[in-house]
Parts: sequence; structure tokens; C-alpha cells
Amino acid sequence: MLLEHLERQLATREAQGLRRRLRVAHSPCGPRQLIAPPDGSLTAKLVFCSNDYLGLAGDPALTDALAEGARRYGAGSGASHLINGHSQAHADLEEALARFLAPHVPDGRALFFCTGYMANLAVLTALGDAQATLYCEELNHASLIDGARLARAEVVKYPHNDVQSLDALLQQARTPIKLIVTDAVFSMDGDLAPLDALLALAERHDAWLVVDDAHGFGVLGEGGRGSLSHFGLRSERIVYIGTLGKAAGVAGAFVVAQPTVIEWLVQAARTYIYTTASPPAVAHAVSASLAFLAGEEGERRRARLRQRIGQLRAGLAAVLPSAWRLGSSDTPIQPIIVGDNATALELAAALDAEGVWVPAIRPPTVPPGTARLRVTVTAAHDEGDVDLLIAAVRRAAGRLSRRARCEG
Repeated sequence: MLLEHLERQLATREAQGLRRRLRVAHSPCGPRQLIAPPDGSLTAKLVFCSNDYLGLAGDPALTDALAEGARRYGAGSGASHLINGHSQAHADLEEALARFLAPHVPDGRALFFCTGYMANLAVLTALGDAQATLYCEELNHASLIDGARLARAEVVKYPHNDVQSLDALLQQARTPIKLIVTDAVFSMDGDLAPLDALLALAERHDAWLVVDDAHGFGVLGEGGRGSLSHFGLRSERIVYIGTLGKAAGVAGAFVVAQPTVIEWLVQAARTYIYTTASPPAVAHAVSASLAFLAGEEGERRRARLRQRIGQLRAGLAAVLPSAWRLGSSDTPIQPIIVGDNATALELAAALDAEGVWVPAIRPPTVPPGTARLRVTVTAAHDEGDVDLLIAAVRRAAGRLSRRARCEG
């Protein structure tokens, strides 16, 4: 019975254009990768779907740092942080992260997690008790949504970037603890939350601001310090969550907040307490990445990234059909919103046939009727790479538009 039930659900997803499929990368993360689909041969692809925004994931310096960490600390941690898995590498990284964010979270302390998903679950389940209300942005990442579902707090959703609606909701608060929960850079649209206005609301209503800066950390702000730096924010009310597997190029995540908040996470965050600690070698490599982000080469890469974003936006705006829409984003995330699932899949397949890899994103990851290609550009792409993508989109859009006219 179980297998038949699952097969029917799989068939339904297939018919709706919602079935996902894995591909296998046979080369390091970078602008070009050797990719094997489930039913095809190994081919070279020009990749425009990676979150490796600064091109650090395959950088030799970070590879060397990871190897050095493995030689010094071994391959694994052996246990959870609270048993014997918390190494000097983890402790050093947490101190470095707290210093890195000190201009924006004064007197803060950092806690390192295996993944961003685990960090978000930790924050919302540990802080979201029966005395709290979570005011959640409607386009938050799945990990924040799941964290809110698991929390014991009341959960209130507010419309995307609608500060006035959130203000009205906060005025109706029935609990003594209030947490505003938002992505900083929205992962499917690339736009920014109005963090300055949200912090002002937090101060006005005696609330806390929980910021998931997965796609801003390393990319935005002075020295790559992220969205808080971009907006020039500084407050003890901020609980900041950053990801280390995107612009930082390695793996893991962290929370920076007031020491009492972090100490409570150590006591109550189940995704921290009940899991084996990340390998110390990973923390060692992240420490090297952190120094890189704040240095001159990090700034050069961010400048190059901004150039590629501008080139891509200008080129796509000139070739997209009127029925499609380029998202309003100044970040590396540049969505081409086409609407229906079938068109998104056809566009992705057309680009794939030309050696350009940009997967289609469909519900439930995005709202119904907003299927898209989530194009991401990195500092490792050159002008020619972006020109190739724009030309491939132009040709694919032309073919799909002509076919639609013929069928109409």
C-alpha cells in the first residue's frame, strides 16, 4: 500500500511539472562543471545556479586551509559540541565571527552550527516559547518556516516587506516577547528586507529582530559583513544568522547575538545539542575564508560581482519577452519569472541543450503562477560567460514565443 501511495503522488507531481531530479557534479564548484544527469552522459555546463557568489568554494587557498585543518584536527569531531566535539578550531572561529559582526551586534557572542537550516531551527524553537509571538515575513526561507512550525510560540505572518502591516500587528501583541523574523536577502527573488525599518519597529514595540542573512553575508556591506552593514545597523536587539556555505565558500552557519541569547541556545537548541559537531577542519577553513572576505581580494571580488550583476540585468532586460519578468534585484540572485511550470521547465531545458545550467524553480518553493529560472551570477564568471547566457536566453525565448504564437 505504501509504495502504491507514493507512486501515485510521484505521478501527480510529474503531471504537474513539479518533480525534482538530481544531477551529479564530477568537478569542483565553479562557473563550469562536469555534470551527469540521471539518464545522460557526462557533459560540461556553464553554471548559473550556484550560491558560491565570490567563487571561493573551489579556491586553492581554502582547499589548502581545509587540508591543513584535517591534518591538525583529523577528519571528524567524534561527538556533539557538548560532549567532546567542540575543538579549538570551533572556538577560534566563534571568536572571529563575534569580532567580525561586532560593529553591528555589540558585545555579541557567536555559535557555530553544521548548517543554516539547523541554525534557523535552533533560534526559533529555542526562543519561540509560550511567552513569545513570532512575526514572520511571508516569503521567509523554508528553514525559518519550519522553525516557526516547531516552536511553541504563537506565529503571525505579515505581507512581504509590508512595514505598515507589521506595525499594526505588533500593536495587537498579546505576549511579552515579540520576535520579528525575516530573511535579509530573499532567496528566490533577490530583493532585500527593509531591515532599517524593521529594526525601528523592534525598538518601538520592544521586540527582537531575527535576521537570516544567508545570501547577504560575504556579499553586501563593508568587508562582506552583510546586510546589517549594508543598512548601517547596530543594535543589541538583533539575532543574526549567517551562512558559511554560500559566499564564504565552505560550509556551516552561525548565530551572533547577545551572550545571554547564545547561552540559552547552548542549553535549549536541540539542533545544536543533539548532533555531532561539524568537522574541525571545516571550522578551520571558514576562519581562513573570514579573513579573505575582509581583505583586499574579497573587496575586489565583490566589485567584480557587482559588475557582472549590472551586465546581466542590462542584457536580460533587452531580450526577455514582455510576458516574462526580470525580478527587481541588485543582488546576485536574478530571477526570470515566466509564470507556469511547463514554460519554466521548457526554458531550462532549452538552455541546458546549449550547455547552460539554470534549473527551473517551481511551487512550493515559489508561489503558484510564479515559476522561474533563478539565475545566479558570481565573481568567478567573466564577461563572456554572461554574454553566452544572455544569448542563450534570447534564442530560447524566441523559440518558445514563436511556438506559443503558432499554437495560439
